[in-house]
Parts: sequence; structure tokens; C-alpha cells
Amino acid sequence: MQTMTVSLPERAKVVGSLASEHADWGDQHGRLAQPVVDALHREGLYGMWVPKPLGGAELDPISSLQVIENLSYGDPSTGWVLMAAALAIGTGAAYLGDDAVKELFSGPRMPVIAGQGTRPGKAVPHKDGFLLSGSWSFASGIKHGTHIHTLAIIEGTGEPRIFVLPVEKATLIDNWNVMGLRGTGSIDYTIDSVYVPDGYSHFAITEEPRRGGSLYTIGIVGFAAMCHSAWACGIGRRLLDELADYVRTRGGRTGTQASSESFLEQYAKAEGTYRAARSLVYEVWGEMSRLLERNERPSLRLQSLVRLAMAHMQWASHEVAMFVYTAAGTTALRAGAIQRLFRDMHAGTQHVVASPPVFRALGRELAGLAPRASWRFVDLVVE
Repeated sequence: MQTMTVSLPERAKVVGSLASEHADWGDQHGRLAQPVVDALHREGLYGMWVPKPLGGAELDPISSLQVIENLSYGDPSTGWVLMAAALAIGTGAAYLGDDAVKELFSGPRMPVIAGQGTRPGKAVPHKDGFLLSGSWSFASGIKHGTHIHTLAIIEGTGEPRIFVLPVEKATLIDNWNVMGLRGTGSIDYTIDSVYVPDGYSHFAITEEPRRGGSLYTIGIVGFAAMCHSAWACGIGRRLLDELADYVRTRGGRTGTQASSESFLEQYAKAEGTYRAARSLVYEVWGEMSRLLERNERPSLRLQSLVRLAMAHMQWASHEVAMFVYTAAGTTALRAGAIQRLFRDMHAGTQHVVASPPVFRALGRELAGLAPRASWRFVDLVVE
């Protein structure tokens, strides 16, 4: 296994260029092209959040944002697969039991752990573990996975736990017939009474790592917030750059936009919308990074701002996508990068992290109307 830190954002940029070349193939076939998957392994990106003692990078938040942003700029589906897998791989390495980690991280390559962490299944205590059953959707990257990361509720206690098990223990349902992010292959899967040893599971919202440094005190939710924020940064920038390239180099209606005062005004506003949202993402994660360096925990307000930056970045890039699609005319209507990016952006905004209830909860906390509250994923729980 390779240990990389500083160079990972640049490596992600290289892989992003390769992913861009294969993006249409992934869009058509419902999975990433094999050269892209091989590059993710070769460049050490799957191990970006694996603790250093296990051969990973244990990458800091700002560099992590850059990795996912650079990769998503090249191809949003590749960025989405990497962020989902890196989250599951890294948190598994930090939170699972010693026996599980020894088995998972002793090979020549990082395991690829994919799956679903929201709609839970059921886990029945059995011997020194659990019998896991359920039906899950949106298993991004599972077609390239070696293992599954999945959520279930313990029968009898109601405790939410994450379970990790070999992908062959599940039944995969190839039903990813969607508008955008087709290359993620985010298919459904079922599991029927599969035994999972206790060490291959952990409390779903733990912030107490068994290995690794302060990075892992942000919990799965913190990693997810980094993921979705950086993904939206990448696709928003690519959309604006694609439109600018078309206006500079193409004829027809799109080419005439270069002399349109209305277009120039709208492009500048879209650029400002994008840059302001991205700046908020990097501002709040810069503050979070400083806290982690001091081994301090974030305040409720900083946790709110992390979620605000994530949700706001999604919709800022969506606003950019709407402008780019309209300004590009029939170029955007036809098969090509702008059309695919437009579809991918709309698929991304369907995720729960950018939903109206999240903004309502944020508004309540930011307005000072929930002085005694805490966040559980994207739900504000008032005491």
C-alpha cells in the first residue's frame, strides 16, 4: 500500500483528466471504466482517509476537499464513487474491531467498501455477532466493491450500527436507470440473515476512533459533509469552464454569446455565486482543521455552518447549471459534456443533504431559536 499526503490533490487532478476521457462510457454503461478504477487504486485515492499506520494518507480536511473537487471536476460520477468509498474505507479503518481491520487492510491493495448508510436494515444478535437482513438503495460504487458498508438497527436495543461484510454476501439488483450520475452504478441490494461478527460493526454515529488521529473525531457525518461540499465545488467549476470554452471557440448561438451584454452580465453573476459558495466551504473547513489540530471539538454553530456550506454549495452549483444549460442553447440539449454535467448536477441535488428540511433546521439554529440542541446527521435535535 502507498502512503501519500501532499501529492494527493495533484494525483486526483491527473485521475480526473483520465476520468473525463471515460465519462461518457461510464454514463452509458452504469459503472466506471476499468482504467479509471485502476487509477484510483494506483494513485492511492481509495486510502485518502485510512489511518497512516494502516498505509493510508489520513488526509487533512482542506487537502481532502481538493482531492474530491479535482476528481469531480473531471467526472462527477468518479468523484461521487471515490467520496462514498473513501468514506466507508476510512471510517471502517478507524472504527471497526482489530480482527476486522487486520483482515481488511492486510492485502496489497485497499479494500473497496461501498454501500448505503441511511435507510436501515435489521440486525438480530446471534452468538458473537449479528444476523443482518434488509433492503437498501443507492450503493454508489458497489460494482467495484470488495465489501459492503451498510446501516442496520439492532433488534431489542434500537442502536444504529454500521456493518461491513463481503459484497458476495449480498444480492445486487442492477436497477440504476436514472437521469444523472449514471456512472456511479448506485444500484440496490438485499441481505438475508447474513452473520456478521461484532468486530465488523461499529456504532453508526461514533466519534471515538480506535486508531488514527483527531481527524476521525468528526465522525461519518463530518466526512459526508466534506464529500458533498467538495463534489459540488468540482461540478460547478467544470460547468462554468465548459460554457466559457464553448463561447470562446464555437459558432452558432453559443458563439454569439461572446458579444452579448446580457450573457456577460449573467456569467459574471454566476461566477460570483459559485465562488462565494465555495469560499464558505473552505472557510468553515479551515476553521474545523484548526480545531482538529488542537484536538478540540466543534461548537454547535460550527457544526451548523459545515452543514450550511454543504447544502448551499449544492444549490449554488445547481443555479450555475441552470444558467449554463440555458446559455448553451442546443449545444446543451445534445449529447456532450454540458448535457451530462447538467444531468449529474440535478441528480446530486436529490440527496438528503441538500433537502428543504436541512435548510429549515439550519435556519432555526442560526437564528438562535434552538439554544439547547445537537445535530444528528442532518437532523437538529432539540433537548
